[in-house]
Amino acid sequence: MIQQGVHYGIHFIIPLVVALIFFKSTWKMAYLIMISTMLIDLDHLFANPIFDANRCSINFHPLHSYFAIVLYVLLLLPKSTRIIGLGLMIHILADSMDCLFM
Repeated sequence: MIQQGVHYGIHFIIPLVVALIFFKSTWKMAYLIMISTMLIDLDHLFANPIFDANRCSINFHPLHSYFAIVLYVLLLLPKSTRIIGLGLMIHILADSMDCLFM
């Protein structure tokens, strides 16, 4: 129960806080973009089983691989992709927390 609270709290609350602090005039759009980065979880559809509460997603799923994470960090550099990079890195942070509970 705590694990789920931490996981989904990071997924939804941290992007909101980041949007409100750093993107004040466009916070709604920034929040929507960061939340939309949860689409990287579509790679779970290729796993068997699709969902396993006792599995660490980091470096298991293709869009959660170390290689992909490096690309997400690089998205933080250009201003035009920074919000997407932030959303993806927050997503990876949330999924990393699951690994700590194992």
